[in-house]
Amino acid sequence: MRPISNQRFNAFAAYCRSPQALAIAEEILWFEADDSRIVATIIRDRPDSEFAGIILGRDEKERYRWINATEFFKSKIQARAALRAKIEEIIPILEQHRKQGDNDKKPVDFFTPLKKTKQPLHQSFLNLTSLEGFSPAKEIIEPMMRWHEDADGNFVEQFQTTGFDSRIWELYLFSLFTEAGFIIDKSSAIPDFSCSGLRGEFCAEATTVNPSRDKKGKILPPPPIEAEEEMEAAIRDYFPIKFAGPLTEKLRKRYWERENVQGKPFILAIQDFQSPTAMTMTRDALPIYLYGYRQADDWSMENPKVERVETHQWGNKTINSNFFSFEGAEYISAVIFNSSATISKFNRIGLQASFGSDRVRLFRFGTVCKTENGNPHITEYAHYVSEDAMVETWSEGLEVFHNPRAVHPLPMEMLPDAAHHFMPDDGLMRSRLPNWLPTQSYTHIEVEELPPQPDDNELF
Repeated sequence: MRPISNQRFNAFAAYCRSPQALAIAEEILWFEADDSRIVATIIRDRPDSEFAGIILGRDEKERYRWINATEFFKSKIQARAALRAKIEEIIPILEQHRKQGDNDKKPVDFFTPLKKTKQPLHQSFLNLTSLEGFSPAKEIIEPMMRWHEDADGNFVEQFQTTGFDSRIWELYLFSLFTEAGFIIDKSSAIPDFSCSGLRGEFCAEATTVNPSRDKKGKILPPPPIEAEEEMEAAIRDYFPIKFAGPLTEKLRKRYWERENVQGKPFILAIQDFQSPTAMTMTRDALPIYLYGYRQADDWSMENPKVERVETHQWGNKTINSNFFSFEGAEYISAVIFNSSATISKFNRIGLQASFGSDRVRLFRFGTVCKTENGNPHITEYAHYVSEDAMVETWSEGLEVFHNPRAVHPLPMEMLPDAAHHFMPDDGLMRSRLPNWLPTQSYTHIEVEELPPQPDDNELF
């Protein structure tokens, strides 16, 4: 039995934790044993301040679930000793203890290539499953995927082929909502997420911005955006048009009329995958399209001026702006976005949680909005990802754009660690920001050549 971080324990076991459990007990120590076939935690009972050990093992579907527990003790030292003894007692008979007897399905497996697919395997899927540099991401997804119910019947195929980016975005949202303390109801495939927890209930539907294609299906390159003027033009019109397509498509489906959504806050969760680094460039364009406001040309900190945006035009295409003003959009409580929620986030969190090859080094750099003494400012950052550095969470980088017309507003406490943005009538956005909000995130993968290890005979 060896100690592990809370981050590593959560990667194994957060998906089976009841929100009510944390209301009555506090987890204070975490462990793993028997080559990670067992994970455990010591809890402190809040009413009585007594301590006990909880033991989890993999069930028939390879999901970590409760298999045993110790008695309660007056001290955590006693509880830890009892937990160690209980685990040593269970290991020889773990096979019979781990079986729950409530399912007979095979474990969900994202990684074994399907024998028959209509499309070739996605290059990012091949990278994830075959390159050592992505081993932290692969290993942190493994316990997560065991909890996935393929409600629409094609998740695994799309994850391996044409829909890799979209499915990674959905896995991110699954991790995000779990981290925030919500149980996800899997009884219905529509919408993607029906969440409930101590803070309340909400529903969410995932969508993505994808590359433009011609009539033959070939990907069309985005416009050149190397010069500052080109970037400004793209943020002003091209990127809002790209966001408009998937958002208005979801709006037309009127999810809020479904019985399992009625009366609850409803979120659209969007990520930009139109090009490999698109999400790092398009963040500023999303609120322009959502609210129909942008900074005036003579805007300054001393004299912040905005102007109304009625339409966006690029080439022969013109669309209306101000998504939240559209008919039916009052039932969209918020739109959420995270520029850093890509496969690289899984890689970084996986490495921090001690998953993957020991040879992998990840160098992260970009820009961040830091809030110090109540004053936000943009600065650059660069660092190697490590286990003892600032812990990256799934909610890091998340931005919530609240709808001022929402019939069912989304309370901020639903996603307390996110950045929350509000648009009053004067068009000047008000925000509640976390202390650290990455606005651009890039991750460079290095695989080190480790020195050769001596033979046993050389040690004597």
